[in-house]
Amino acid sequence: MSNINKIIHQPARLKIMALIASVNYEERIDFSYLKKSLGLTDGNLGAHLTKLESEGYLHLEKIFVNKKPKTYVSITDKGLEAFDEHIAALKEIINGK
Repeated sequence: MSNINKIIHQPARLKIMALIASVNYEERIDFSYLKKSLGLTDGNLGAHLTKLESEGYLHLEKIFVNKKPKTYVSITDKGLEAFDEHIAALKEIINGK
């Protein structure tokens, strides 16, 4: 049986990972888009992204556009693998295995 990933399992982080994993692997997602899509505050989203980045699941890229800071988020190979394993564990629970 697969193991539940305690980092990803937290509801907001699960939503973040699901949204980022759903886009083309080469794409990155804008912080503002994530915030709006998930209904999180700047601080709450930032804290969750930092946690996922510290685990090596996400890559955050901070740049300036017209002198304004922008943060882009993309999933790493490790993050995609961890997310897939977590989903497999959830499916096993649902299927009673």
